[in-house]
Amino acid sequence: MPNQKILYITTEMYPYQEDTNMATVVNKMALKMHQEGNDVRVFMPRFGQISERKFQLHEVIRLSGMNIIINDLDQPLIIKVASLPGERLQVYFIDNEEYFKRKQQYFEDDGTAFDDNDERAIFFARGVIETIKKLNWVPDVIHLNGWMASFMPIYLKTYYESDTYFKDAKIVLSLYNEKDAALSANVEEKLKFDNISGLKALDKPSFQSFVIESMNYVDAVVKGDEFLNEELDKAFNETATEKSEYLDVDSINKLY
Repeated sequence: MPNQKILYITTEMYPYQEDTNMATVVNKMALKMHQEGNDVRVFMPRFGQISERKFQLHEVIRLSGMNIIINDLDQPLIIKVASLPGERLQVYFIDNEEYFKRKQQYFEDDGTAFDDNDERAIFFARGVIETIKKLNWVPDVIHLNGWMASFMPIYLKTYYESDTYFKDAKIVLSLYNEKDAALSANVEEKLKFDNISGLKALDKPSFQSFVIESMNYVDAVVKGDEFLNEELDKAFNETATEKSEYLDVDSINKLY
C-alpha cells in the first residue's frame, strides 16, 4: 500500500551502526517502504561514533535552534540530515553537544552506564516530536526501534496528550534483545517536571522497563528479534496491545 507517510524512529541503522540485527532490520524496512513509493523519514540520535564527514551530515538551520527543557535545564536541539548512501532517503539526526558528542552509545569503556541516559532519552523523544511538527509532515505510521525510542509514545500520550498533531498516526513498537542497564533514580523527578507520573517502569527504572511500559502506549507490538529474552518475551505474551510474532522485511507492510 504505497503513498503512506512512514516515520522510523531508531537508535541504530546500517550503515551508521554495523553488526547489529536492529541496524540491519531498520535499514531494510525503511528502504523497502521507500522503494515501494512511500514517503519515508528516519530519525535517530547523532551518536559520536557516526562520522559527519563520511556520511555527509549537515545541519538544517531552519529546524535547529529550539531548546528542550529537561528538569529545568535548557538544552539546545541541533538537527542534522543526510541521505542514506546511494538512496534518496532522508535520515535526520538529533544532536546536542552535552548528550551525543561522546563516542560511546550508552556505556563508559569500563561498562558503566552513563548517568544521564535517562535525560538523553527524554531529549531524543521530545526532539523528534518537536522537529516533526516543525517539518509540518504528519506520519501515518510511526515505527519505534531501540529503548530510547520507547520514551516517545509515553510522551505523546501524556505530555503531548492535548496536541492533536499525531492523533491519527498509528504507532508500532519493535522489540529487540538490547543490553539492559539501570536508569538514574532521578528519572522520576525529571518526568514529573513534565507532569508524567505513575509509570510502573519507575519501580525499577531501566532501558527494558521503559520498553515494556511503552507497550501500553502503542497500537501494535512486533518482535524485532525472533527470540526475545525471558522478561521481554513474558511482557510480549502478557500485553493486551495488538501484537505480531517476528515478521521478515517483506511482510512488514502487512502490519502497516
